[in-house]
Amino acid sequence: MGRKNKQNPFAAKKRQKKEQAASGSDRRTEPYEEIKRDNEKFEKYYRLQNICVDAAEWQQFSVTIRENLPSAFRVTGFKDEAKALLNIIKTELFAEYIRGVAELRGMPADQVERPLCLPWYPDGLAYQLHLTRKDIRRSEPLYRLHNFLINETNAGAISRQEAVSMIPPIVLDVKPTDKVLDMCAAPGSKTAQLIEALHAEPEKYRIPPGFVLANDIDNNRCYMLVHQAKRLNSPCFLVTNHDSAYFPNLMKSAANGMKAVMKFNKILCDVPCSGDGTLRKNPDIWLKWNLAQAYNLHGIQYRIIRRGAEMLEVGGRLVYSTCSLNPIENEAVIQRIVSDYQGALEIVDASHLLPGLKCKPGLTEWKLASKEVDEVYSNFKEVPDKYHTIIRPNMFPLPKDQMANLGLEKCIRILPHFQDTGGFFVAVLCKKRQFPFEINDDKHLFPKKTEVEAATKPPENMQIDEGKSVPWGPQRKRRRLHGYKEDPYVFFEENDHDWKEMREFFDLDGSLNYRCLLTRCVTEKKKNVYYCSELIRDLVLLNEDSIKIINTGVKAFARCENRHTDHPFRLAQEGLQTTNAFMGPKRRVEISKDDLILLLKCTDPTKPPSTTLLKESTQERCKELSVGSCIIKYTDQRFTLNVVGWRGTSSLRAYVDKNETMHIMRLLGVDPSEFEINKYEKAREEALKTAEKTLEELPVNEIKCFGEDAQND
Repeated sequence: MGRKNKQNPFAAKKRQKKEQAASGSDRRTEPYEEIKRDNEKFEKYYRLQNICVDAAEWQQFSVTIRENLPSAFRVTGFKDEAKALLNIIKTELFAEYIRGVAELRGMPADQVERPLCLPWYPDGLAYQLHLTRKDIRRSEPLYRLHNFLINETNAGAISRQEAVSMIPPIVLDVKPTDKVLDMCAAPGSKTAQLIEALHAEPEKYRIPPGFVLANDIDNNRCYMLVHQAKRLNSPCFLVTNHDSAYFPNLMKSAANGMKAVMKFNKILCDVPCSGDGTLRKNPDIWLKWNLAQAYNLHGIQYRIIRRGAEMLEVGGRLVYSTCSLNPIENEAVIQRIVSDYQGALEIVDASHLLPGLKCKPGLTEWKLASKEVDEVYSNFKEVPDKYHTIIRPNMFPLPKDQMANLGLEKCIRILPHFQDTGGFFVAVLCKKRQFPFEINDDKHLFPKKTEVEAATKPPENMQIDEGKSVPWGPQRKRRRLHGYKEDPYVFFEENDHDWKEMREFFDLDGSLNYRCLLTRCVTEKKKNVYYCSELIRDLVLLNEDSIKIINTGVKAFARCENRHTDHPFRLAQEGLQTTNAFMGPKRRVEISKDDLILLLKCTDPTKPPSTTLLKESTQERCKELSVGSCIIKYTDQRFTLNVVGWRGTSSLRAYVDKNETMHIMRLLGVDPSEFEINKYEKAREEALKTAEKTLEELPVNEIKCFGEDAQND
């Protein structure tokens, strides 16, 4: 068969480049054209849905959604120093914020509006700034604010995140004992919140009994997810790469020694969506918005939430969320899953967890339309035959008598003009009983043929899309694993030589399970040693052949061979939050504030501070320590700081990176400006150097002409 009118996109691009070169035009030299924030189909469709009560509210919505989105951030609540950092933010940072905004906008400082503390976020740890990302990133008066946000984010002390995006983890209500699954986790801001909630009671649990399993279908985005979560250094965290709609049944070790199917008691389904609630942040959506996206995504969203509901234990909680305003992606999906499994799932009102949040209840009436929104349909009978494969009966609202029993009004709808945010939808579901085809033990993992036929039948009342092959039951085709091949997970054995040396040198107590230590390479000479919780270890060993595991464990020890020390490993700062809880006093040094500042200000690793510069009590303690890694401890009335140190033959140094150094400096009340870089000043200096270099290279007569031209000008 011929290719007809199909074109090779690569050849077309090559021809276009040649034409541009011939004409002398280059798009890169043209000024950036501002996106026109308007879409007739968008406006027509949402007017049709009556998402606003009247014309006045629609006008307010219409104006707000065309404005840029304000920035927001939250403080990492489980860390010991969170309250101290919050106090610094409220005083020093906000004073700098007011000064910078006043200079940027040319207004008196007393007229600048202070950042807004989000009333619905727990413990007042989240703030919304009256500045956009572009304002902060490209304005010189705000460079110190920008540096603060970047530095504290990299140190794991704060997270920059859209305000409404913080809501799903809050209503999921995670506790340290929960087994949590984040089905569509990348890029990871919500996952980080889940990890924070898991570690919310450090005084009660040295290592939380629960865990967070974060999954994403995109292999590359999984590594973004790892990077985001690594800032929190949790040993109770696992990243997998799999299609969420076909997520396999994971195995666990039961109390009787047998294998059992893992059930989660908290599941977050932040599903892929058309994203029209993010128009303020992503204005390019204005150019490509159409209803086909919502129709195409509805089936994917339903399959993900259905698989999540299957893996949820009875009594567990599932949160479904999108950054879309479209009822086809929101209420229609929730209506379908609840009605398909009548009595098994119940919509829960979670508004009490969000005091002060302005929101609307879920819609109970909506209409569908053609792609161009020139035809409107109230029921499936009105849909032309040509659209029957795109618009399905289960996308329409149920009759009023059936709708009244679903409880869609318990869903949460957030529109941009309510509190100057993006648009968002959240629904909380509770599982009341098992589904008829669920697998709950290993006996039924490989059932007989007759059992498979019975299990794969959908419920009698379920609406099925004819012509589509949908695997209702648990026996699903195994998906190919894409991306890079991951390094193996090699756990310590009982008589591991390195473990015996570590335990003795670092004075580790017996409650640290050595079987949870692992490396990522099969070699006798281990490079880095990681630690994970016992539940995570069990999951890895039982499931690494059925699902692609991207990352787990927090780095606890790193090889650091030194001719002056007898032990080849040092502590890793990333894992100190975990190892510190199991270490005795043998390798600890308590120091004063002045000593800690002295150690942090030493940025040259080849010239560590001599112990003679430290206080006498610190010197005496250092004499008792042999050469090697240790914990440097500083206790304040407000918090306790622990950092990894190295005791040299005649020196003591802190093993922390630049971001962690600046974070600690702030907490100690020391100005970290000597570590900061003003990128605008740096750019000016580089431009000046370039100009001077250019002048040096010019011939003398050209420099003279250049000077005369300047005088004439």
